Order: sequence, then C-alpha cells, then structure tokens
Amino acid sequence: MTDLNVQLLPWQQDVYSDSTRFKVVAAGRRTGKSRLAAWMLIINALQTDKGQVFYVAPTQGQARDIMWQTLMELGNPVISGSHINNLQIKLVNGATISLKGADRPETMRGVSLKFLVMDEYADMKPDVWEQILRPALADQKGSAMFIGTPMGRNHFYELYKYAELGDDPTYKGWHFTSYDNPILDPDEIDTAKKSMSSYAFRQEFMASFEARGSEMFKEDWVHFGEEPEVGDYYIAVDLAGFEEPEDAQYYIAIDLAGFEEVNKKRTKNTKLDETAIAVVKVSPDGWYVDNIIYGRWSLDETAAKIFQAVRDYRPISVGIERGIAKQAVMSPLTDLMKRHGTFFRVEELTHGNKKKTDRVMWALQGRFENGYIDLSKGEWNSRFLDQLFQFPDPLTHDDLVDALAYIDQLAKVAYSYDYEIDDHEILDVVAGY
Repeated sequence: MTDLNVQLLPWQQDVYSDSTRFKVVAAGRRTGKSRLAAWMLIINALQTDKGQVFYVAPTQGQARDIMWQTLMELGNPVISGSHINNLQIKLVNGATISLKGADRPETMRGVSLKFLVMDEYADMKPDVWEQILRPALADQKGSAMFIGTPMGRNHFYELYKYAELGDDPTYKGWHFTSYDNPILDPDEIDTAKKSMSSYAFRQEFMASFEARGSEMFKEDWVHFGEEPEVGDYYIAVDLAGFEEPEDAQYYIAIDLAGFEEVNKKRTKNTKLDETAIAVVKVSPDGWYVDNIIYGRWSLDETAAKIFQAVRDYRPISVGIERGIAKQAVMSPLTDLMKRHGTFFRVEELTHGNKKKTDRVMWALQGRFENGYIDLSKGEWNSRFLDQLFQFPDPLTHDDLVDALAYIDQLAKVAYSYDYEIDDHEILDVVAGY
C-alpha cells in the first residue's frame, strides 16, 4: 500500500474500506469511478496468491481504452509483466489482472475468480453476471463491484435497489453525484447543466435512475413567440446536420412517411404515419418553429409539398432522411426542379445510429426546457403538442416531433455550393435559384 501510494477521494475510501462482498456503486460522470476500480483491482490481486481478477467493460475495446493505461500507471511498482494483445497484467505475486468485454462472454467461461469489477453494468446483458461471472466466484468465495452511470431503470437499477434495501448483508449500494468529486470544479458542472436537458443532466451528472421518457416534455416549457428579424431558411427532409451558420438560419425538416412498405413489427398502425416538414428559423437566440406541414400524401404530392416549401421559404439547403422513402421522392422532386428551373441540393440525413428516443431527447428536451424554442401559432400546434407530450409512447405517432428533432442536425452545419446550370439564371448563389 505504501509502495503504491494509494490515494483515494473520500467517497472512494468509503467504498474501498467497506467489507461487503458485493458492492453496487451508482455514480455520475467524472466522479473517479475508473480510478477506484483500478485501485481495487490492484489491491485485490495483490491479496490473491497466483489468482485471477477480472475487469469487465461492455466491450473489450472499452475495457482497453478505459482501464489499461490507468492500471499500468497506478500499478507500475508491482507489475512484473504485461501483454496488451491479450489485455493481461501480471503482478509480482504471480496474480493476474485480465481486461474483458461483456460482448465476448465465451472468453470468461471456466475460470475461478477472487475479485472482479463490472464497469458500466447498465450497458451489459445481465446474463453475463448471472450465468458466467457469478459462478466463477463460487469456489473461492470471491467478491465483486458493480459500478457505472445509470441508464434508466434496467437491471442495474434492480441490482442497486436490491443492494440498497439491505435485506441481503452480502450486498450494499452507494450513490454518488459528480459533485462528490472535490477535484472537479462545481462551476464546470453548473455550466454543463445549462446546455443539457434535465434528463441528461440528472442521469449523467446526478446518477439518477429516472426512467427514460418520464415527463420528457412539460407543458410549461412550451412558449409561443414572434419570428426573429435575423435569420435564413433551410429545408430538411427528416433531417441531417450541418454547420452552424452565422447569425441565423432557417431550416425545414421533413419526416417522410413510408409509401409502400409497412413495418409489421411496430405496435402502432404505420399506415397512418405522416410526412412532416418542419420549418424552423435558427437565430442566435434559439429556434423559431414557423410551421410544421404534415399529411399522408402520394409521392408526387410529397414532392410538391417539399418544392413549395422551398419556394416559400427560400432555404439555404434541403435535407431528407436517408432511406427508401428518400430515393422514391427524389425522382418527382427532381422533375419539379427541371420543370420550373429551380434547383437546390438535397442532403442525405441520418439518425446517427441513435434510437429515436435518444435522438429526440438530446435534440429537443434541453432546448424546450431552457427556453430556446418558440412556436408560431398555427393549425399544426394541436397535432404537434399532442405528439410531444405523449412522446415516446409506442402507440402514439411522433412524425412531427421526429421532424423537428432532425433540425438539430441541420442547424449544426451550413453548406454553400456553386452550381453550374445552363438552363436557367441563378438568382441566389446559395439556394441555387
């Protein structure tokens, strides 16, 4: 211990010195979770004569990125060898620390463990613990620490509540927020809070197990306002991201409904999905939602709606969600451009491998809560607000909300293009018409 110069924060010391066999720690970002895990791995390995201890992350890559360098630095005085290819560290007493990924459970079968850390347990399948790692502790009566930031009320929440109840003396739970790290400047946390949604802040910094989607949007967050004087237009069709423009920009986001294919696995009637075209003016003061045009239209009608929105708002760019629907609508939309001599570039927008609930939450919740979205008054209000307040109910359509969320992508990146078109005179070099 002396040679290692073990230094722990007060909350880390509390967990470290406790003798409970199974420790469950829910902690916010930057609290020092990984450092505590590293010290506990090293100390437990030194107390295990030629035994094994495991550090398990959701993936093997995460295990390497999060823990390898920290272990090498903190354990340097007692490390006799290391093999980064197999992510294994050998200590002077013959014990080994192995870094594993829960995504490769086959690599953890058939071992006997004295101690293990399961980091970001909320991101793992519970079967890894129940079927593989818990039995691995049996013959040595080994111990374990579960640690991570909550992700709603999943198996990590259930394990934490079980430990917190105290009915089982072999389990104990702790809860720490990012404010519990005295090294982390609280002003920095407060600054982060201003730009984050309340849900995200409570989860990431306050380690809240709040269920995702509970009161995601509140009625008192909704404000109506007047169109700002400064601003430009953009058009997005279920919307992708572009650079922040100077001063203000206008965006139109279009959430395309499927035209032919219907996903039978969905619980709601997808035949009632609507195309939604969100028109948003982005200024330094936030978003002004001028209009959300929606309906169940044919391909030609959809193309006409998009084209008309371009002519009405003269956006800087147009974005349409990637997929079969985009491919289908581009043909009639291109025909309209040629027929009228009005050309504009259509950007392909993606969901960024995010689930819709996550994408909507990160794009809209913080903006609504902090007063960075104003709505114009129009007939679309009722439909939009109904969808907003019920989101993410799987039985409720969310096309208008989804379209607005895609504005987050468009509002980040602005494009400027040079067009070479012989058939018509370009009046606006940015919009292309």
